[in-house]
Amino acid sequence: MLILELTTIGDKLYRVRKRLGYTQAEVAEAAELSTRAYAEIERGCVNMRIETLLKICNVLHITPDELFTTDNNKINAKQTELLERLNICTPKDKETALKILSVFLESLN
Repeated sequence: MLILELTTIGDKLYRVRKRLGYTQAEVAEAAELSTRAYAEIERGCVNMRIETLLKICNVLHITPDELFTTDNNKINAKQTELLERLNICTPKDKETALKILSVFLESLN
């Protein structure tokens, strides 16, 4: 799933930076930005040019894809787990669960 919210992207940048043990100033300097500009990007307050994004990704050793997408593996694992749990239910419980899911999905339209 594609992420377009600046605050979500900023949060990902923050988590990667912390995991690597970098300060905002270190990332900003390596990406040729002011510390203030980088801090605003990380807080999700400003949009950035693609060149800036690529510089930051290079400093943090990540790809833009890692910033703009969610981890579908976690979603797929949860879906598989739920289907396995549904498969061990009684036929009546399966029917009830599927009706509930159907009503929920219809409510999204």
